[in-house]
Amino acid sequence: MARKTQNTADDPLAALTVAVGQEELLLDRAVREVTDAARAADPDTDVRDLAAGELQPGTLAELTSPSLFAERKVIVVRAAQDLGADTVKELKSYLAAPAEEITLVLLHAGGPKGKGLLDAARKAGAREVACPKMTKPADRLTFVRGEFRSLGRSASPGACQALVDAIGSDLRELASAVAQLTADVEGAIDESVVARYYTGRAEASSFTVADRAVEGRPAEALEALRWALATGVAPVLVTSALAQGVRAIGKLASAPGGMRPGDLARELGMPPWKIDRVRQQMRGWSADGVAVALRAVADADAAVKGGGYDPAYALEKAVVTIARAARSR
Repeated sequence: MARKTQNTADDPLAALTVAVGQEELLLDRAVREVTDAARAADPDTDVRDLAAGELQPGTLAELTSPSLFAERKVIVVRAAQDLGADTVKELKSYLAAPAEEITLVLLHAGGPKGKGLLDAARKAGAREVACPKMTKPADRLTFVRGEFRSLGRSASPGACQALVDAIGSDLRELASAVAQLTADVEGAIDESVVARYYTGRAEASSFTVADRAVEGRPAEALEALRWALATGVAPVLVTSALAQGVRAIGKLASAPGGMRPGDLARELGMPPWKIDRVRQQMRGWSADGVAVALRAVADADAAVKGGGYDPAYALEKAVVTIARAARSR
């Protein structure tokens, strides 16, 4: 039986959710909110998480066809702005009469590409979740405050600002840092607490490890990594910094040539000073090297989040792999 979508902002089990924006952490959280709600309603929920290229014409009809067991399904479509015209046509037809017990989640970058599908989803009454890139320091500060509140804790304004200053613009790192502080600190979280955890240790920071690795300096990267872990830097912060460093290499390497520095910075979402640093770091990198390095980061990230027995070993292996990839040209 078909059902009509309802624009129910607080119902993650609405027939259709669209998560709009380019902030990966927020997109992942939007997906997790829906899948967690679905599995709370039915532990046997079937979740299908698809890249745009995996949703070919006919695939949606197959996934949404009635089941003998009437099982609940969540179908996630990533990078929906990249879907082909025939698939978009099929999706629009489905939106007019979505199936019972199926929740469709479309992740869309926003912007003009694929806007027709986004407009159709909104017209159909989709539940919409905003996932914008947080490019302004004030937005990141608000994000940190919200993270503390969501964990049932508060932090002083100075602590929140110090954390943003120490960690930078990566929301995953900021969220991980907030989680670590709330788990480790029982009393008030003020500026002195943040200083104890995240400042005054420039030579042991996760970013130093990443910088040495992407520069192709394995010995120095390993030394920085071991010192960072010995002084309490969370392994997840190291993997996040490594991912950010490798992605920056890939983004700059694939950027159009001839762009002015200011335009290039806006296009890539990096401050101009970082463009200059990454340009120096990318010497020696190849496209294959970037791919190898990204796989190494993904493996390490899975290991430090419970998929491996020795996070330190996983990080050392990733650092060496990345440093070698930096010399692949």
